[in-house]
Amino acid sequence: MDLEVRHLKALCAIADTGSLHQAARRLGVSQPSLTTQLQRIERTMGAELFRRERTGCRPTLLGRVLLSRARPLVDGMSTLVGAAMAEAEAARAGAPGLRIGSTASRVIGDWLRRLRILLPGTDISLRVDVSARELLGAVAAGRLDVAFVHEVEGCPIVVPDGLNRRVLLDREPQFISLSKDHPAADLPVVDLRDLAADRWMVDPSVDGEWDGVRRVLGDAGLDPPVLHGDYLTAASLVVLGEAVAPCQPTTGPRDDMVIRPLRGDPLAVRLLLVSRPETDIEAVYGELEAAYRDAAGRAEEYHRWLLRHRSPLAQAA
Repeated sequence: MDLEVRHLKALCAIADTGSLHQAARRLGVSQPSLTTQLQRIERTMGAELFRRERTGCRPTLLGRVLLSRARPLVDGMSTLVGAAMAEAEAARAGAPGLRIGSTASRVIGDWLRRLRILLPGTDISLRVDVSARELLGAVAAGRLDVAFVHEVEGCPIVVPDGLNRRVLLDREPQFISLSKDHPAADLPVVDLRDLAADRWMVDPSVDGEWDGVRRVLGDAGLDPPVLHGDYLTAASLVVLGEAVAPCQPTTGPRDDMVIRPLRGDPLAVRLLLVSRPETDIEAVYGELEAAYRDAAGRAEEYHRWLLRHRSPLAQAA
């Protein structure tokens, strides 16, 4: 078996995420398939590249040596492919295009609608990814024109050199979702201590998410059981009272779930819009800001929070 760029990309993903499960999600393959691929690579190398531990996968000494050589090759190939794709798209005849990337957000739909009105005749595409770093890399490589991402507080992301950026919100508080029968559901603001006996649901594949939650819980002296999974699954468990989960404050009202702010707003993210130099970031930003204002005005709990904090965003409602 000869090592190919896809094999090196798999090794880098495992090292970056520290987990076969998370790496498989990032690569868009099944975990058994990635495990088999890693075993084949290790047989080719004649030694283990990762130690499988209870807390995840850690590279061995040989693994670190291989990764130090692999990363420049993977990054270089991604840049080459991205530049070629950008050139090919630029050479195509037809309508101008706008390639948008975003981490999960409640405002995406309205943002796209506004952009289609603002830019009639423009072919607008969308890529949603759990990884802000992947999206920023795609912008830098020319595969995307603009990316709307969130940066978990305490877990900074690096914006590649040469890209333009605008901060939509320097600190967006993260709220908590609870079942309607939860003892804290009737409280206007929930204290972390009110959730000490609950299971927490966190998606570790989202950049910085698990680290941010773990830091906040540790600072509060709490060590609740934590379930790892995507937030679609989290919502179903929250409704059943099996877990609580952080959520965006723009989350709309639901009949089967309660959304509440956390006292002191210990969990927060920064919202960024990043674009290539040739993209008109001001026009794209203006429609994003308008979409966010509308979403903030429709979310009752968030609107009340904005009023208490005298935020200009409260003017949306």
